[in-house]
Amino acid sequence: MRQWTVDAFAAQPFRGNPACVVEPFEGWPDDAWMQALAAENNQAETAFLRRMDDPARFDLRWFTPAVEVPLCGHATLAAAHVLYSELGLAAASVAFDTRSGRLVVARRGDGYEMDFPSQPPTRIEPPAGLAEALGVRPREVWVSTYLVAVLDDEATVRALRPDIPALASVGAEASGGPGNIGVAAMAGPAKPYQVVSRFFGPGCGIPEDPATGSLYCILAPLFSDKLERASLAYHQAFPGRGGDLQCEVRGDRVLIRGRAVTVLTSQLHA
Repeated sequence: MRQWTVDAFAAQPFRGNPACVVEPFEGWPDDAWMQALAAENNQAETAFLRRMDDPARFDLRWFTPAVEVPLCGHATLAAAHVLYSELGLAAASVAFDTRSGRLVVARRGDGYEMDFPSQPPTRIEPPAGLAEALGVRPREVWVSTYLVAVLDDEATVRALRPDIPALASVGAEASGGPGNIGVAAMAGPAKPYQVVSRFFGPGCGIPEDPATGSLYCILAPLFSDKLERASLAYHQAFPGRGGDLQCEVRGDRVLIRGRAVTVLTSQLHA
């Protein structure tokens, strides 16, 4: 059985966010085996696919090294990339049935467009311990599936060195549970993107995620409202890598566009 490592939200290797994608199954393997493989891979997510009767439709599940998660953007992008670029899928789009509903990914030029649910956040007072764990006082705090701290500027986002163990207990207000914290700010002048972000996920076993597609289900409606623009460019500023996305709010959906590149093909023996 083959497995691919794909850098998602990247136009070249060693940028964006790595995800492992396992060759599609005819039936689901044991959950414990999938969790063990995800731990062995030790990437933010490992994506598992199950074939359906329709060759352009699959069941899709995502596992971090610690838990199964209900939604993952970069591993969905990676899964679509593997189906198109490594396994020869010819359909114009591919549909994934997931715990977050049906997600559709289409080819768009040299990249992909993912149709995801919008998760608009609600503004709240800063939770106890957030400023101390981040090392900076947020300008605003919003909550949806994740907690989102809006900071003063791009330099502050890039300079963050948060206390990850302390963040693990912050954000119980979020529907996804504590320890999943996005931070964002308006980009600096003359940048090719309008918003810069980072994501810290000790709640799901990931200290910091390089490019987090599900975060933009929250950031896209938030910043589209702030800037009164349906379509915005985002840069996730993980130190040493960085991921780039274009997001468009369309009703209760968010279209997330990005590129992906395969960096490794491997053979599983377990």
